[in-house]
Amino acid sequence: MGENGRVQLQQLFSPSVQHTLDVIGIFVFAISGALLAVRKNFDVFGIAVLAEVTALGGGLFRDVVIGAVPPAAFTDLGYFLTPLIATLVVFFLHPHVERIQTGVLVFDAAGLGLFCVSGTTKAYSYGLNLTASATLGLATAVGGGVLRDVLANEVPSLLRWDRDLYAVPAIVGATMVALCIRYDALTPLTSGLAVVTAFALRLLAMRFHWRAPRAWNRRSTVTEE
Repeated sequence: MGENGRVQLQQLFSPSVQHTLDVIGIFVFAISGALLAVRKNFDVFGIAVLAEVTALGGGLFRDVVIGAVPPAAFTDLGYFLTPLIATLVVFFLHPHVERIQTGVLVFDAAGLGLFCVSGTTKAYSYGLNLTASATLGLATAVGGGVLRDVLANEVPSLLRWDRDLYAVPAIVGATMVALCIRYDALTPLTSGLAVVTAFALRLLAMRFHWRAPRAWNRRSTVTEE
């Protein structure tokens, strides 16, 4: 798919639809960051910082890499304010939010699916090859969570063997988009299928506790740090 394909790619979704999907994903990711901040006993400023970083970190990294500067996180007030709204929700209602943690995780899985697809398509539309685009799609989906855990002084969940699969569903979703682009098959329908596939894989991983394998013939008795 050449330049004409990239133009067609940009026309797949209207700006308003893309913006709405982004804001939904940002809000859900911000909730997860704010909840971790509450568990860590952060003050309101710390809660806001963790919410902003979790929600915008992956997209910010992607935009800097592809040269989409200033990044959307700084040019769209809605992107910046949405995590602050999530901060207020968690600050005042965190006991209630904690009680619906399963629901939050479901929406987080949906955000994972949305961001791995939107990140891949945006990277490709800026001229990156398919492999690099899929990689940035993954980074868009999981980057904020990695930054969240680092700031909270935790080993990123992405790297822990005792956590249900998170990156793998995003990899699958981003790869599906890349293959659809390669074969000129990317449409709103196939994009939606990639989102649903990543979303469903994440839900199945949570339901059945699917985890990535550790080193073959591992002899260490350490189970967790």
